[in-house]
Amino acid sequence: MSRENRLELMNKIGNHRNSEVICYFTGDRKNINTRIAPDAIKVIYQHLKQMNPGNKIDLFIYTRGGDVLTPWRLINLIREYCDYFSVLVPFRAYSAGTLICLGANEIVMGKMGELGPIDPTVANAFNPQNPNNPEAKIPISVEDVSAYLDLAQERFNIKSEDNLINALSYLVDQVHPLALGNVRRNYLLIRSTAKKLLSLHSLGDDEAITQNIINYLTEKLHAHNYMIPRKEAADIQLPVKYPSSELENLLWQLYEDYEKELELRKPFQPLDYRDNDSNNFQVCGGYIESQSALDKFIFTGQVKQDQMMNEPEVNITKQEWVSVIR
Repeated sequence: MSRENRLELMNKIGNHRNSEVICYFTGDRKNINTRIAPDAIKVIYQHLKQMNPGNKIDLFIYTRGGDVLTPWRLINLIREYCDYFSVLVPFRAYSAGTLICLGANEIVMGKMGELGPIDPTVANAFNPQNPNNPEAKIPISVEDVSAYLDLAQERFNIKSEDNLINALSYLVDQVHPLALGNVRRNYLLIRSTAKKLLSLHSLGDDEAITQNIINYLTEKLHAHNYMIPRKEAADIQLPVKYPSSELENLLWQLYEDYEKELELRKPFQPLDYRDNDSNNFQVCGGYIESQSALDKFIFTGQVKQDQMMNEPEVNITKQEWVSVIR
């Protein structure tokens, strides 16, 4: 489907909702994927500047997650241009995508719409080294640390102070104390960010509801890949709205177009994209699109293969948002 057809869908969605629509689509293709990140903020700013002033903006989103600090800055930017902000979720809006939803006046979720937990996985210089890749660090899940201590106390009934100290000492022997401190800091950060996002609209006025939402999304789901359907999201009193059948069909058509354009169902094979004269390749991994502009997230790299190699050697040399129409 061409940009013209996508614009037609976006225009129908905007007319249906009496809103301006921006699409932020981060691809999750196997072997190459895009994440929510700060570099998108400036790109979205360029789209917002070209929009007609109005009181309502809809962000159409698809993402597996990304940087947890980006949603706060992004939503505050969007709210500079509107009085009422909504997120359109035809399918996945996980982790940082769920944080974006927390800052919305309403979350329009289709039947396939999914949110996810917001407990972060963190990494810094003090994290354990990955034994399979000496240059990489093993990320630590905030909830994994809590679960270890809960396991010691609840499952194995470790109650005495000395035994709890021994359990903690064993953990510290395996994981640097500063890495554990970083886990705690990020736990507090994600809760603080969620509370600030909820405070941007009327839902944040009720402290009990706010704390229940934060506790549910950070502590009660027990798995970072847990998928929250729209009924469950509504049950914890998030501002979920069900679209009409017509609107849901439009949202799903738009999702399917991006899915096809980014070839999400097909694992990325760099040899399929290389320029045979230079062995260079380019592949698109994400979209930011509105009526007035189009930006694509482009991976540029080189691929090398000879008869001695079982797998091609891939070197990504650049990852950036590229303006296609502005």
